[in-house]
Amino acid sequence: MSKDHNNIAHPKRRNKLSEQWASYPIAMLDSPAYRVLSQGAHRVIARIAIELASHGGNDNGQLPVTKEQFVEYGLHNDAVAPAIREAEALGFIRITEHGRGGNADQRRPNLFYITFLNERGSRAKPPSHDWQKIETIEDAERIAAKARSAKSERAVNNGRAAWKTSQAKKQKPVPETRTEAGHGNQDRTARFPGHGNQDYRVSPETRTTSISREGRPSPSLVSEHQGGTIDVRTVVRLDDRRAKTKHDAAIDHHHGDNAEAVA
Repeated sequence: MSKDHNNIAHPKRRNKLSEQWASYPIAMLDSPAYRVLSQGAHRVIARIAIELASHGGNDNGQLPVTKEQFVEYGLHNDAVAPAIREAEALGFIRITEHGRGGNADQRRPNLFYITFLNERGSRAKPPSHDWQKIETIEDAERIAAKARSAKSERAVNNGRAAWKTSQAKKQKPVPETRTEAGHGNQDRTARFPGHGNQDYRVSPETRTTSISREGRPSPSLVSEHQGGTIDVRTVVRLDDRRAKTKHDAAIDHHHGDNAEAVA
């Protein structure tokens, strides 16, 4: 029993928590580091706090959160790495063990420590509160901007290599266009089956002849030039133009700028 200010006794009431909760220190909420946090960094911190709760308040420093879990929580795929770097630089989390990408059997996530939440055994090992080291808004903004742009060179190189590999797999073989290349100024004779036994004499000035997949020029061009010398610059089958366009596009794409992967 307890008594109120009028000395009247009342039975004790116990407040029961119906679910887990996380306690954020008021001093932290008012700190320069917390005030400059981006939305992405806020979500990173919250998702790691959820992971600590799912471990029953244990294993702080060994909390695995995958990139996919951050994305499911609301971060854009390209925003995960910059937000993690920002939250760590401002002192709210630490990466205690860096993960790695790759195949499913080799992949492992980063392991995290959250610096401001109590865990089981906090009396013996209280939170480090690394965010307290940043004293001004200007310092916090500078640290956050630098962290967001400081990509890992190793991660960028790995991302570029993975992108090149995926692009190589996507490329399809380009249909070949058969050509005849002249050597010197000698005349060359081309026979095209299916159009009698007449010869088509090719001008010495022309070095390249384009013919159709069936081994003969376009029928409309054959009737126009039968019995005479062919200026092979005009013997380009219209059906082959689409293949040439695809070929040129594939070359341009292959030599284009590589997209930079997320660090």
